[in-house]
Amino acid sequence: MIVNLNDVLLDAQKNNYGVGLFNTTDTDMLEAVIAAAEELRSPVVIGTAEVLLPHGDLKLIAPSVVEAAKRASVPVVVHYDHGLTFERCMEAIKLGFSSIMFDGSAGGAEENIKNTAEMVKIAHALGITVEGEIGHVGQADSGDNEATDMYTTPEEAVDFVNRTGVDALAVAIGTAHGAYKSKPKLDIDRLKEIRTALDTPLVLHGGSGLSDDDFKDTIKHGIAKVNIFTDLCVAGAKAMEEGGEYLAIRDRKVQLIKETVMNKIRLFGSDGKY
Repeated sequence: MIVNLNDVLLDAQKNNYGVGLFNTTDTDMLEAVIAAAEELRSPVVIGTAEVLLPHGDLKLIAPSVVEAAKRASVPVVVHYDHGLTFERCMEAIKLGFSSIMFDGSAGGAEENIKNTAEMVKIAHALGITVEGEIGHVGQADSGDNEATDMYTTPEEAVDFVNRTGVDALAVAIGTAHGAYKSKPKLDIDRLKEIRTALDTPLVLHGGSGLSDDDFKDTIKHGIAKVNIFTDLCVAGAKAMEEGGEYLAIRDRKVQLIKETVMNKIRLFGSDGKY
């Protein structure tokens, strides 16, 4: 069944578990994620990100993602991740996505607030949830996730939520997108301070590659949604590297991605929640 972020994250926050967002650029990934969620009776978030569209056209993948969510026996949020432009976010809404992340974090703070608030106004009128982001979640290949002056502060978080009305907030506490070259240094104390100051569900981007203890710590101290993509790519690539007949490779790819998703669902504690 297709739902929005509020339908899954509010319970996750209340009962101290995390819900995974697994970006899906093709139907192999989509099949794997839905199968994992149904087998473990877990709510799940699926979708794609603007930066991934060269690898999976939005108009092509959206009908499959939306239909799979509707047919699923567990709650599925169809989420447009890291929407960088108003036009693309609106396209995702028109194509049936139930949730949008508007990412204006690369611009100035006031511009981010203004643009995010406008997206919230439109989306909420349609029953669609919005995730925003402040601070800077780095890129692992450049190591800029260690620039602590770009981390989210509690004061910024409260001001941003009050002025935009977002349903979820992605915070920068030391994670990065992509594969880590070295162990990330997470600022758990900062996360605790943000959670104490704010009731809005918090989101951890750059989850692939963190240790099990890292995930447990962040969820324990306030994270309700965890974004995963690179780990799915690694699992799929492993199947292809092993070689063989095309359809056999494809089936093995789906199975390995499914196993990866199931491991994350169990780790986040969302298994058996539906």
